[in-house]
Amino acid sequence: MKKISILIPAYNEEEVLQQLYDRLNKVISTIPFYDFEILFVNDGSKDSTLQQIKSLREKDHNISYVNLSRNFGKETAMIAGLDYAAGDAVIIIDADLQDPPELIPEMIRYWEMGYDDVFAKRRSRAGESWLKKTTASTYYKILQKMTRIPIQKNTGDFRLLDRRCVEALKQIRETQRYTKGMFSWIGYNKKEILFDRDPRAAGETKWNYLKLMDLAIEGITSFTTTPLRISAMFGCVISFFAFVYIIWIISKTLLFGENVAGYPSLMTVILFLGGIQLISLGIIGEYLGRIFNETKNRPLYFVDEYNNEKVLNDRRNQNEISRREHTPAK
Repeated sequence: MKKISILIPAYNEEEVLQQLYDRLNKVISTIPFYDFEILFVNDGSKDSTLQQIKSLREKDHNISYVNLSRNFGKETAMIAGLDYAAGDAVIIIDADLQDPPELIPEMIRYWEMGYDDVFAKRRSRAGESWLKKTTASTYYKILQKMTRIPIQKNTGDFRLLDRRCVEALKQIRETQRYTKGMFSWIGYNKKEILFDRDPRAAGETKWNYLKLMDLAIEGITSFTTTPLRISAMFGCVISFFAFVYIIWIISKTLLFGENVAGYPSLMTVILFLGGIQLISLGIIGEYLGRIFNETKNRPLYFVDEYNNEKVLNDRRNQNEISRREHTPAK
């Protein structure tokens, strides 16, 4: 019997956990020929999320949980879950029920047909503002033009990953993580299924515009150096026109002389060039900061507790492999 892990990153999701479990349990009961593991990753929640997960585990031993030592962010919580997931396939789903668990049987069917990455693409996005939809669409267009990797548009983390995709992702230990890009970067045989995204079942979103902007910058700087090339091209073009302008100024002064007039145009040029320089330095700084973070070589996360057991966070266990050995079903 094949085993499937359902990976659920959770941060302050006390209001929706019971609904999530009920819907997952209902879906699982319709798929009798698989062994399921429901793996929660508690990302340093400050409410009763962990206590509710423990209560669910007491009733259902198919539930496992990883409790991180603090809030590391969803991207890190997902790699922690992949490290601990024991299934032949892993289904990643958010706890807020915006992604319907009822798609899981269809994902499994395509997986059995030979697809390694079955991802859900949003046909519509209920509960999201016009501004958020527009900025998201614009961002994906810009990102796609900048990178050579075919980034999937209007897709999130809701997907089924075959074990070999999971093992590939576990090898990517970057501290600056943009998992949506990593799904595309590893390749393998992909299949798209469409769905209409629901609004949150309960609670409030953890993704404000500041966090979304930070994630967007992560996506651009993690998978393309185009901003650096654009800043270099700006520098070359502006330097060329500046050189032409210098020749014109010198020639004009030698031929006709020059008075003190011209202060406004001089300040305009200085401010313009200064702005371009600051933008270029900012872009370089973003990449340099990521190099700095990577050179620290810190572990991605620390685990406080795994299934009621305190975890010793040795480096081998933290950065390379799961605590549980996985043996694929024949």
